[in-house]
Amino acid sequence: MRISRFVVLAAVVVLVGPMTAHAQSLADELRQDWQRMKQIMMGIADAMPEESFDYAPTPEQRTFGEQILHVAGGNVMLMGFLGADATGPSVDRSNLRTFGYTATSKADTLEALSDSYDYGAAALAEFDDEVLLESVNGPPFLGQPSRVRLIYFVIGHAWDIYGQMAVYLRLNDVVPPASRRGV
Repeated sequence: MRISRFVVLAAVVVLVGPMTAHAQSLADELRQDWQRMKQIMMGIADAMPEESFDYAPTPEQRTFGEQILHVAGGNVMLMGFLGADATGPSVDRSNLRTFGYTATSKADTLEALSDSYDYGAAALAEFDDEVLLESVNGPPFLGQPSRVRLIYFVIGHAWDIYGQMAVYLRLNDVVPPASRRGV
């Protein structure tokens, strides 16, 4: 008797569970991840005082401000391979250090970063799950990735730069926002 009740209960959970659970689409998850990445990058970019935006640990490395502009330019350039109708800010691909961005103030730099994420969000809004799985002609180093792979590559690129920016902050006695207690 106990076993049959257990079997019936298990069958109800298996059959009814999927019907009552609301699964997010891949497109929704990508859009959420993109918006979360924007929040994270805007937070770390804003954490550095403006007078330290020209800080670089060594002369060969990008300044903190250049790191932000590199992410902004990378977002625009790489998301352009998705083939969306959305129009992004113009970037000059000849200088991969900042992709041609020349913002000089903290406010202009943060605006460029925000605009790059807004462009990506507009592009992502155009695609459903089926289209996201299609291959595109990507940058030479990625070949023909699916749109999903390309988007997660762009997010991964931002995480790489985030890690460098966290070190820049700590070298300037600023605790990165994600490491602050109570935040």
